[in-house]
Amino acid sequence: MKIYLLRHGETAYNVQKKYLGLTDLSLSEQGRGALVRAGFEPETVYVSPLRRTAETAEILFPKARQITVPGFREMNFGIFEGKSYRDMERLPAYREWVEGGCVGQIPEGESMAVFSGRTCSAFEALVDRTLEAGEELLAIVAHGGTQMAVMERFALPCRDYFSWRGPLGGGFVLDAGCWREKRVLNLLDTVRYTRGERS
Repeated sequence: MKIYLLRHGETAYNVQKKYLGLTDLSLSEQGRGALVRAGFEPETVYVSPLRRTAETAEILFPKARQITVPGFREMNFGIFEGKSYRDMERLPAYREWVEGGCVGQIPEGESMAVFSGRTCSAFEALVDRTLEAGEELLAIVAHGGTQMAVMERFALPCRDYFSWRGPLGGGFVLDAGCWREKRVLNLLDTVRYTRGERS
């Protein structure tokens, strides 16, 4: 089975370099205009509960049925949400989090361990169900955090969390041939479905 693990298109917060977790922003006008149809059409595409993923999936896969996976929502950035690094460079809680490798508990938000745990549990269950149903393709449109958590946990070659952030409107193609035996996915390709960079 082939898995497409994709990231939503551009939002205003992406341009402004603000932390975007649970805020339910739509794609920006520029982000919507940059996306192109993916060139293949799954029957079903799985999205997070946040509208930017559904809007992206609608452009990439206009004929696909969308199914929401609650566990794929982006990280809860708590008091950092909607703020940029510049906004918070003097905030003690933010400095402590960054100096700790961005893995600790965010005030009123999640730690990386909690976020990755819920994301990877949802992903694992979906891959198991899709393989059990005999499907040959699994398409997911979610978030940069979703990609990083899943790829760090399951992808080969092994890389750390932050090295796996895919491009807006793009992401990774994975082979699940060894999933049942080894619980790993082999990276096949990196794709991007934006104008001038279609794969």
